[in-house]
Amino acid sequence: MIIILGAGVAGISAAYHLGLNGKKSIVFEKENTWGGLVDNFELNGFRFDKAIHLSFTKNKYVQEILEKSSNFYLYTPKISNYCDGTWIKHPVQNNLYSLKLMEKIKILKGFIRRRKCEGHNIRNYEEWLKYHYGDYFTKKFPMRYTRKYWRVEAKELTIDWIGSRMYKSTIKEVLNGCIHKVTPYTYYGGEMRYPKKGGYKSFFEDMAKKCNIKYNKEVFSVDPIKKNIYFKDGTLKKYKVLISSLPLPELIKMIQGVPEDIRTSAEKLSWTSIALVSLGFNKPNIPKNMWFYIYDEDFLPSRVYSPSLKSADNVPPGCSSLQFEIYFTKHEENKKTKEELIKHVVNKFKKMHLFKEEDIIIKDCRIIEYGNVIFDHNLNENRKTVQRYLDTLGIHYIGRFGKWDYLWSDQSLLTGKKVAEKLV
Repeated sequence: MIIILGAGVAGISAAYHLGLNGKKSIVFEKENTWGGLVDNFELNGFRFDKAIHLSFTKNKYVQEILEKSSNFYLYTPKISNYCDGTWIKHPVQNNLYSLKLMEKIKILKGFIRRRKCEGHNIRNYEEWLKYHYGDYFTKKFPMRYTRKYWRVEAKELTIDWIGSRMYKSTIKEVLNGCIHKVTPYTYYGGEMRYPKKGGYKSFFEDMAKKCNIKYNKEVFSVDPIKKNIYFKDGTLKKYKVLISSLPLPELIKMIQGVPEDIRTSAEKLSWTSIALVSLGFNKPNIPKNMWFYIYDEDFLPSRVYSPSLKSADNVPPGCSSLQFEIYFTKHEENKKTKEELIKHVVNKFKKMHLFKEEDIIIKDCRIIEYGNVIFDHNLNENRKTVQRYLDTLGIHYIGRFGKWDYLWSDQSLLTGKKVAEKLV
């Protein structure tokens, strides 16, 4: 029997692609719904995804999968940034028009004097930022955002995760954005898709329907010798092949007889958790941007997005919504209660004149334990140690937290497909 742990995108994909090739599998999911990080929840007619989700995949096969499940909107999103009382189009370095003259001059001087690392020997994210954007801009914008989003200093991060996520501007583009209010769209995502109905998880509905999923089945222990899986409800299941999309630190805790050095490596893996504050409004026009970033460090949220602008199906008629992402890590306590986090968000954003107290009809806060992998300087070594150990046990690992990588939903889907094809 092929057993898959976790009914997120990767787990669903593995089961679906095994089924396409005549292989039966069972997916065990600890929650009472499938979807994992792309799942959503509803409150009095308001639907909220678990953090922001839009598809900008260029993979033709994945596009076909999504189109099978859902009709969708195609967007070129309006994205903005908020810093020290000023709204700035995204990306900031290409859109300095709204800043004061002296700020522009300081940023331009920094770009002109950018540090050139000899032989491009860039050792960390802070050096990468200064190499591409100059000292002043780096300290003013991305280093501040890094502390909020990644919960570490930029110098503590590697550059493995960057890829196309950070736009590398030319001096000409920076100058143009200083002078002109209208600038070219340069966001890495390009055109983005979002389902017309049912939230982001609707994109994967067709795959999920073809999977054998058992809900409310939380794993307690895995015996890799006897190939038994023990569940918290007291049941047991034998496996011939085991595929896991569970976070590596959690999976290692479950496996019996793990050597101490492997446990230590798993414990050293770092990640961010997310406190999601979701607000529903009794007016249709509260959000002005599909999403925006916040650099002010006295504002706990680092990113805000609007479910209602992605699809009117996410709210009751005549209403709108916003969701706020607040990040923290296992190394720091989230010292505020959910009620205090909601109060903080409401008070801060009322002062920004985004909404009034009387506009709010829904307030919610919930914690997503695993949000993003933190790419600290020990990640590669610790990840390799853990995954090599799983290889010796014949346990396959997939998805963002099984591969322990910064994977988007299409990339997670493809890890499930790949392991299925390998087994076939």
